[in-house]
Amino acid sequence: MEADPPNPNRALTETRFSDLIPALSEPVLEALSQAGFEFCTPVQAATIPLLCKFKDVAVDAATGSGKTLAFLVPLVEIVRRVPTPPKPHQVMGLIISPTRELSSQIFNVAKPFVSTLPNFKSVLLVGGTNVKADVKKIVEEGANLLIGTPGRLLDIMERVESLDFKTLEVLILDEADRLLDLGFQKQINSIISCLPKLRRTGLFSATQTEAVEELAKAGLRNPVRVEVRAETKSLNGSVLSESVSSKTPSSLHLEYLVCEADKKSSQLVDLLVKNKSRKIMVYFMTNECVQYWGLVLPRLTSLKGFTLIPLRGEMKQPAREKALDQFRSLSSGVLLCTDVAARGLDIEGVDFVIQYDPPQDPNVFVHRVGRTARMGREGNAIVFLLPKEEAYVEMLCLRRVPLKERQFSEDASDVVPELRSAARKDRDVMEKGVRAFVSYVGGYRKHECSYIFSWKELEIGKLAMGFGLLKLPSMRDVRNHSLSTQGFTPVEDINLEEIKYKDKSREKQRKENLQAKKEAQLQKQKHQKPSKGSIVASTVMRKKTAKQRRAVQTVEDEDEMAREYRLLKKLKKGAIDESDFDDFRVLRTNIYNEAADFTGTTLLVVMIFFFFRELLILPPKFCLCNR
Repeated sequence: MEADPPNPNRALTETRFSDLIPALSEPVLEALSQAGFEFCTPVQAATIPLLCKFKDVAVDAATGSGKTLAFLVPLVEIVRRVPTPPKPHQVMGLIISPTRELSSQIFNVAKPFVSTLPNFKSVLLVGGTNVKADVKKIVEEGANLLIGTPGRLLDIMERVESLDFKTLEVLILDEADRLLDLGFQKQINSIISCLPKLRRTGLFSATQTEAVEELAKAGLRNPVRVEVRAETKSLNGSVLSESVSSKTPSSLHLEYLVCEADKKSSQLVDLLVKNKSRKIMVYFMTNECVQYWGLVLPRLTSLKGFTLIPLRGEMKQPAREKALDQFRSLSSGVLLCTDVAARGLDIEGVDFVIQYDPPQDPNVFVHRVGRTARMGREGNAIVFLLPKEEAYVEMLCLRRVPLKERQFSEDASDVVPELRSAARKDRDVMEKGVRAFVSYVGGYRKHECSYIFSWKELEIGKLAMGFGLLKLPSMRDVRNHSLSTQGFTPVEDINLEEIKYKDKSREKQRKENLQAKKEAQLQKQKHQKPSKGSIVASTVMRKKTAKQRRAVQTVEDEDEMAREYRLLKKLKKGAIDESDFDDFRVLRTNIYNEAADFTGTTLLVVMIFFFFRELLILPPKFCLCNR
């Protein structure tokens, strides 16, 4: 790895911080010099003077261009020029960012500059920490600069009534597009409604969306738009026209690799092995994918000795900070991450960014690759694409993100057998592999570029092979939409239930849980009450005793005798004649013959049915009610 030049950002601009007008104060220049900053980047040279002149700004600049200093330096300068020092609970500055990691980074970068202000207190407010502890700290010690995520900032503003925002000087919204993508619009509006209108506001983002434009209209007063783009160089080194300028730095070498889903894992391992001495970030689509690959990759023979660090959004805040600090301290290693590490993070020395899965939001692509080639340094990035996803390259080119094709590595060794072997030896690997696979399919459905990333065209069989699954999991989407399962070879000689956890304590717990589940089922069956249907069925099927049958027959005979007696009375009175009476007797005999095969309750029901039918079909003079 080549050593960084003494002034790595000098090639970007010849403007020194000391040359800016209005001039920066000596303490701030001293802090910049001690941090190794002498020359401004283009976004810093354009933005710092505007904010210092009390202008609102909307900044659109490539990621890695130095936006953090572009708002921290003028914020400190503006506070320094306030006639009277702020009181302990008098908030002078507010910086809002979308993620905990980015907020923590801004807080740490701000420390040397804030220290130049006497009795000035900055506080970091992010989720994952004890909110009561934050409230207690602010109440006891005060706060003049708040840096944090929207949710926690709004929570503190509502809880701590002693905070005074009437004299707020500067509001900064960093990664504004991401703030809106994550659904913070409501919280941001609530925060802005509590702030004075006479303030300076800075809106910083690498991508300007329609939502960001609307936010600029609502929160900024006559803003000055600052747009800084990197120039793209041709093969002979000449600078291309502004119309084809790139959204990524010219020092970033962007490539794409087309391969089938069952070959992706082998190509990834091949890339990691060939770049062993580099500092690499690998992006996956979901938390479950990071968890699985972070577990199984260290077990591969070719990656023995590699430092592989997983980072995902579901991790607790201390674990996330520990993972980032560990990766920052490495000279070479691999960070396996989701988009939680896509924006704003300044990790020194990242040489290579691998996008194993393209981002669901195409705007995030620029932020991912922006973790390398920062501040004029060289960097490389590659994105893996399936054959049906090649149109993604053309779409990125239209967005001024040009890519070159990388050749498929034919000599890459097949790692699928090793992945499957790891799954057979450890139930944890098998289960996490299935969860990662299912989460990937679910995440693929949420791609914003659905005309390119059509989940109904996913080749599930090849994808499952690439994940090293032993058998295809049963998925409703696969069944209902007939996704292709070709290319998958299930492992036949194995019972998945017999695969044990490598961790003996987990395996012991699993067996105890299985035994407890079986006992609970037996107990449930034993004490389960019969349903109404089963009760009715058993009642119908139960045989009557001889005494009960005789009682029923006696009642039926008595009813029949009563009916004949009434008919005879009608015949005697002349209401009916003998032929009609004989017809009735023949009809009744036929009814009894039809019911001869029925017994018990069924016989009674049929007799009643035919009796009422008899009343309906006989002439009125036969109706027994007309006596």
